[in-house]
Amino acid sequence: MALRFYNTLSQQVEPFEPQDGKTVRMYTCGPTVYHYVHIGNLRTFTFQDLLRRWLLYRGFELQHVMNITDVEDKIIRKAMEEGKTIQQYTSQYETAFLEDMDRLRMQRPERLVRATEHIPEMVEAIEKLAAGGYTYTSDGSVYYRISKFPDYGKLSHIDVSGQRAGARVDVDEYDKADARDFVLWKGRRDGEPYWDSSLGAGRPGWHIECSAMAMKYLGDTLDIHAGGIDLTFPHHENEIAQAEAVSGKPFARYWLHAEHLMVESQKMAKSLGNFYTLRDLLEGGYEPEVIRYLLASVPYRKKLNFTFDGLRAAATALERLRNYKLRLETGKFSGDANSAALDATQKARAAFDEALDDDLNTAEALGAIFEFVRETNTAMDEGKFGAGNAKPAQELLDHFDSIFDVLRPKQKEGAICDAEVEALIAERTQAKKTRNFARSDEIRGLLAGKGIVLEDTKDGVRWKRK
Repeated sequence: MALRFYNTLSQQVEPFEPQDGKTVRMYTCGPTVYHYVHIGNLRTFTFQDLLRRWLLYRGFELQHVMNITDVEDKIIRKAMEEGKTIQQYTSQYETAFLEDMDRLRMQRPERLVRATEHIPEMVEAIEKLAAGGYTYTSDGSVYYRISKFPDYGKLSHIDVSGQRAGARVDVDEYDKADARDFVLWKGRRDGEPYWDSSLGAGRPGWHIECSAMAMKYLGDTLDIHAGGIDLTFPHHENEIAQAEAVSGKPFARYWLHAEHLMVESQKMAKSLGNFYTLRDLLEGGYEPEVIRYLLASVPYRKKLNFTFDGLRAAATALERLRNYKLRLETGKFSGDANSAALDATQKARAAFDEALDDDLNTAEALGAIFEFVRETNTAMDEGKFGAGNAKPAQELLDHFDSIFDVLRPKQKEGAICDAEVEALIAERTQAKKTRNFARSDEIRGLLAGKGIVLEDTKDGVRWKRK
């Protein structure tokens, strides 16, 4: 079957094809860099990375833009509290976000765009809205008149019929379903940073930032707009109202939203003491690959209940996959390919691909891989897995890991390289042959100190990194 996604706009699963049949124009909401991103944010970014990888695997070209929100209410408040400029304050957290992306092996989009570098585009968009009669000015600020846009509410499916005429909101984020005219340009306030423009001195509202940047780089109509479910209203609803009023065309054809991450079945909050960043988990001794595995393991449209038991279970599952990979690479298999094992490999590949084609069903995809591992491990134990089966099985694992990217432990700085490991193992084998057990034990201890675990088997020595 064709690649298909659940579209928040239509509330249906729809076959996906980009407008031109070749290049996917995709905009994903990036971080607001006022603090370190938390694991709920990282769940969404992991989904976006899987989406990106699967689109590329399916043969599409990709023009992917992600924003960096580096001016909005929280940033300005925090920067003023610390006596810093916006750039001084946000640069530390932007750097931290990019480090988090690298640790979790997220591919970089084709463009990372900062809001502060696109103020002229935002002003131009507001001027076009004003020319169309979609705005009004009050106390030096410019507001969007949602009564002028009949389709307002079509993404979040909220009823705006009871919206009070003239009610407006100045803050960037507000209560769900609280439909009010929203600010496009905030007039200058004492002590706050500002830009001089044809609209007067001030700064942009949060919502206009994404509309202006998306349209600048991807055109009037995007193929995919993705983000967290919490952004559906008001942010994405407001983006649609702005962009479609400017262009007169649909803003995005497919809207994909990742569900919330809960912690021990509770909403994550600093006040509850259950607020975690990637740095918190790494300091707790958890591998980045284990964290990525857990974040990817639950389909993006289902809530993910984060628990430390779940994190430990993810570590166990990942260890099982790595041990299987090691067995494939080091096992001594003989004879031609076993037809039943080949069938299991082909069946698993088809099931894996079908699961990800079906709205990125990562749970089903993982299920196909683990069933394959179970079947072929049993075949190996029973001598029903030939030398000709090893390459197709390895290719399936490589295919899996090109999307999930969790099998290779990240080599730590100063870690011993593979060639050095192999040389020491060869020396240890020779020491055992000459009954120099003291040297053999010394090498095992040396490697253990470098995070290398040895396993002596009837087929020889296997090794892996901790």
